[in-house]
Amino acid sequence: MKHEIFYKNPKTILNKGTGFLSGYTHSLNPYTGCSFGCSYCYVREMPVSLFREGEWGHWVDVKNGAAHVLQKELHRAKAKGNVTIFMSSSTDPYQPIEHKEKVTRSLLEVMVEDPPDFLLVQTRSPLVSRDIDLLQLLKDKVRVSMTIETDREDIRKHFTPYAPPISARLKTLQQLAEFGIPAQVAIAPLLPSTERFAEILRPLVNRVCIDDYFMGDGRGGKRTHKMDLQALYRKLEMEEWYHPSVYQMVYKRMRQYFSEEELFISQKGFEP
Repeated sequence: MKHEIFYKNPKTILNKGTGFLSGYTHSLNPYTGCSFGCSYCYVREMPVSLFREGEWGHWVDVKNGAAHVLQKELHRAKAKGNVTIFMSSSTDPYQPIEHKEKVTRSLLEVMVEDPPDFLLVQTRSPLVSRDIDLLQLLKDKVRVSMTIETDREDIRKHFTPYAPPISARLKTLQQLAEFGIPAQVAIAPLLPSTERFAEILRPLVNRVCIDDYFMGDGRGGKRTHKMDLQALYRKLEMEEWYHPSVYQMVYKRMRQYFSEEELFISQKGFEP
């Protein structure tokens, strides 16, 4: 997929945590847009995408000087009280452009020097392992949340053909564990998977969050419904997986390998 890259100079970088992210004081997005372009991404139905020329997934804005802006805003925010940050709410901080631009790394460097009370790094990219040196310095103030929606690579290719392979994400979780970086798996949104999914995850993490379209898109599934994802399920003849009750089946499968204290549903699993 061809991507257009633009460079912006943001005046602010920290946004107030609201709605699904109300458990956080702030959200932080190193980029606008996301080249992974996942079929089910609810951001497609948000103003940042709807009022922008070009299809979601085909463009990315790089935030120039983001670290300098964060340095000032973080200092001010901490002076007012606790600061908890969700990175990122509407992009992937480790999408391919990060290899070159290193905006996310520059933000982590700021937070290492002036740590927030808690930082959640939400990604589906193995590139997060590049920054293990910085994540280690944040110690228990950080958690990496790795999206792994399914254990089936054919399903991954059907719904998210431009996202990193599942095997690479699993290997990254192993690396994070070896270096003592707190991590969880976000089965979000859950896609068709096998009964072995829980067994595969068990050696890698002690925390799993399960979410779906109906709970997790911030509008009770309305944003996702507009995208007609049912058609993708029909093509696979797996329409039974597109239902509000499916998460319960996946939870039961996970429960065979994880305790109740290690399993979280939707919003609870993403909170500090």
